Amino acid sequence: MTMSIGFVLGTLEATPLEFWVAVSPGHVLRLDDVVEVQTHRPDGEGVVRFYGVVDYVRTMYEGAQFDTDTFLVKSGSLPANISYAAHVQVTRIEPEEYLPPQPGDSVNLAVDEDLKRALHFDGMEKRIPAGTMRNSFPAYLNYEFINGEKGAHINISGVSGVATKTSYALFLLHSIFNSAALGAQRANTKALIFNVKGEDLFFLDKSNSKLRSEDYTSYQTLGVPVEAFKDVRFCAAPRKGSHDVDPHLDQRPDNISVYLWSIRELCRDRLFSFLFAGEDLERGNLGFLVAGVEEKLARLAEDNDRADKKANRKPGVHLEVEPFGALDKQEVETFRDLIEFLEDKLVDNPDNSWLGRNAASTAEALIRRLWGINNEIGHLIRGDLSPERMTKYQLDPLSDAHRLTVVDINKLGGKAQKFVVGVLLQKLFSEKEKRGQNPVVFIVLDELNKYAPREGRSPIKSLLVEIAERGRSLGIILIGAQQTASEVERRVVGQAAIRVVGRLDSAEAERPEYNFLTGACRKRSLLLKSGSMFVHQPEVPAPLLINFPFPAYATRESEASRTEAEIAQIEDDLDRF
Repeated sequence: MTMSIGFVLGTLEATPLEFWVAVSPGHVLRLDDVVEVQTHRPDGEGVVRFYGVVDYVRTMYEGAQFDTDTFLVKSGSLPANISYAAHVQVTRIEPEEYLPPQPGDSVNLAVDEDLKRALHFDGMEKRIPAGTMRNSFPAYLNYEFINGEKGAHINISGVSGVATKTSYALFLLHSIFNSAALGAQRANTKALIFNVKGEDLFFLDKSNSKLRSEDYTSYQTLGVPVEAFKDVRFCAAPRKGSHDVDPHLDQRPDNISVYLWSIRELCRDRLFSFLFAGEDLERGNLGFLVAGVEEKLARLAEDNDRADKKANRKPGVHLEVEPFGALDKQEVETFRDLIEFLEDKLVDNPDNSWLGRNAASTAEALIRRLWGINNEIGHLIRGDLSPERMTKYQLDPLSDAHRLTVVDINKLGGKAQKFVVGVLLQKLFSEKEKRGQNPVVFIVLDELNKYAPREGRSPIKSLLVEIAERGRSLGIILIGAQQTASEVERRVVGQAAIRVVGRLDSAEAERPEYNFLTGACRKRSLLLKSGSMFVHQPEVPAPLLINFPFPAYATRESEASRTEAEIAQIEDDLDRF
């Protein structure tokens, strides 16, 4: 069903890629409306259909010459007509005959099937609900440009607190998990979410008590179930200064797993370099020394594993080493022990096999950095627990039976956060290299500018670049977010097939990273409200403004109070309505 809204304007040029519409009296044409035009070929050989999105609207007096003529027109002293016109950016031509539409051709609002054709939704075999458009119709993303078949990764930009970056990432994840697009891989698809702010994400398995009736209607329109996330595992860092392994959380103490790494695991799996994840290892020779020490520790851990196997016992969690220092220790059980061991090898009693050709000052710089992070990271790395007990604290999202894993890092310092993120991504990447593309694993990571900054080099930045460039073939999909895309490594942002923008700062909106937005969209990005985003994907030439519904899952403790019976009653009321 179509509705005529006006005609192709004849006083301004029309081209195959853009044209103007004269809006008929009594009708309305707004920004983001989708239109359809049929024009006959000049040779009479057929009809060409143009589809497009309105990206500019203006009104003006015709017949007025000066600004003050406005007062004369209003008083009735000067006759004038109101010109109401809209500019349309063409999104599709069928057939692909690049002819201009003819002046006077009728312009119709595109609805139903015409709307799907205009925005290429009809050609998406695997569609993911992305939100609702201004005309209340659902908008979709092509899952093939998310899961790696044709493209991969999603990047979200916007100022903190207003752009609702994490909220939209969670909505997309909720849509994906409940979509038929996953097919046979639906049960195996997993996600790893890093909680970087507060404890809001530790209630995703609870229904949202703040949901309103109109929110339910939005979910029905999108075909997304109104329910909380299912099969979720929550993980948190241990509390500092406690011998017992207790989760460092305040709001939700139940059903929380603690993550730890053993001294042996840190060395064997070559995770040592991630202790310097926040350092620019290109400066000086520190990077070379870190790489050499990491290799030495890995060989030492492997020797320990062989000794345990020969003695027919389970691999330990500590390191057995030659006596070192004044304490004459033979076991490295704490992070402090590891620092003292390395200090003995590199500074106090330099061992050339460990120091290599590096200067003593470089070794001292390494030890200073380790002592500097001891208080921040020491409680995450332990070698004083039994191997059986340590197994409970191992975190492997790929092998975990749960579909969704939430890892809390907000209680950690900046360097500890980078260590946890780097180690988990490294282990996931290594495991996916062995297993292949399936199952697909989604990674939700906010504050990308902290982990993959534009300048410098660090282990975690190199890993994120690797995921951005090779993750598509391995089934690792990054849903990354940041306030300013201009401060993130270009290769990380540029590899994202789906680009999403919420409220932007005026200076940031002018950066070249947002060239996919039209000039009008850039201006409008300064005014966007929470819940509104511009979405750009490869198949649709124009960015789409969408709104996504209020979360059906709780995102803070105050929202997790409604009972299942109350939710069922609301759904029954909606069905009767």
